[in-house]
Amino acid sequence: MYSFEPSEEQKMLIDAVNRFATNDLRPAAHEAEESGKFESKLIDKGWEMGVLQASIPEAYGGFGDRSVVTGVLAAESMAWGDLAGSMAIMAPGLFTLPILLAGSEEQKDNYLPPVIEGNWQPYTAALLEKKFDFDPNDLTTSAVQDGDGYILNGEKTYVPFAANAKAMVVYAKMEGRTCGFILPAGTTGVNVSEERQKLMGLNALPFHTVKLNNVRLPKSQLLPGDFGPVLDASRVALASLAVGVAKAAFEYSRDYAKDRDVFGVKVAQKQSIAFMLAEMSIEIESMRALTWEAAWKLDTGKEDASKMAYLAQTGAADMVMMVTDRAVQILGGHGYIREHPVELFMRNGRGFTTFTGLAMV
Repeated sequence: MYSFEPSEEQKMLIDAVNRFATNDLRPAAHEAEESGKFESKLIDKGWEMGVLQASIPEAYGGFGDRSVVTGVLAAESMAWGDLAGSMAIMAPGLFTLPILLAGSEEQKDNYLPPVIEGNWQPYTAALLEKKFDFDPNDLTTSAVQDGDGYILNGEKTYVPFAANAKAMVVYAKMEGRTCGFILPAGTTGVNVSEERQKLMGLNALPFHTVKLNNVRLPKSQLLPGDFGPVLDASRVALASLAVGVAKAAFEYSRDYAKDRDVFGVKVAQKQSIAFMLAEMSIEIESMRALTWEAAWKLDTGKEDASKMAYLAQTGAADMVMMVTDRAVQILGGHGYIREHPVELFMRNGRGFTTFTGLAMV
């Protein structure tokens, strides 16, 4: 049976993340959303906490063994501060964790230390495609073997930091399964859109489309491992981020309702509002428990770990939309103006159903 009590090391890390989310991320979120970027010193400070580094073994430049539970605890706390900032800080994990989970020893030796031992740099991954029925296990982007290498063709969307990425992992369908390929910067045939993609939320993150036109890669760039663990790493990450966003929306709307007077009565004393807040809290705690259980099962190699990761992602995506929508309702007219963060929580929350592959732990 898994325990809900974090270790001393986990407590120390989460305390640091909580302080960063409260003192740095949350105060910067509004301006970053409006201006379309975070100050680099904020991302650097988040990187220096060492959340990703703690998941990479010492042999590859890190200072710990991968713990999915630790990852989801940190992601939840960080997303409470701001989702876009959290995803920016976590972006190098989109490159390193697939290599850790599915790469060869040579790939781990070559690619992990430069990322983990250095300052934050824009590393990323390209999984999503412009399909209404997108399925990460049935991609349109293709890879075919050609002599002593592979040729990739296709188009990817919502690729964070693609314009300046030092390297990225690109996913393509080869012989009926999803495979990852390491693309160094400047690879011939890779065309990154100059214009950033405009989304409903996450405006502080630079997203681009990436087109692959007969991109030739040597065999050494193929990640030989299975895609399943990589997808699981994304699913539990997104579930924990959704819990963090929902918790932020719940707490803000709860505190507003307890403080706001309407016709001489606190908003929170209205029965309909009190019931809404109670249901929001129930759903958040339910999805948090499911996410933690999925993370624990991934850490311990349980047979149904992948199923639990999928349930956590889909359940949390529905939950965060419900919670953030109700937070806007509780604030009434104030919920629709940008002076209060609940409208941003709702815009970001709406996207979780389409964020597969944009975060990993």
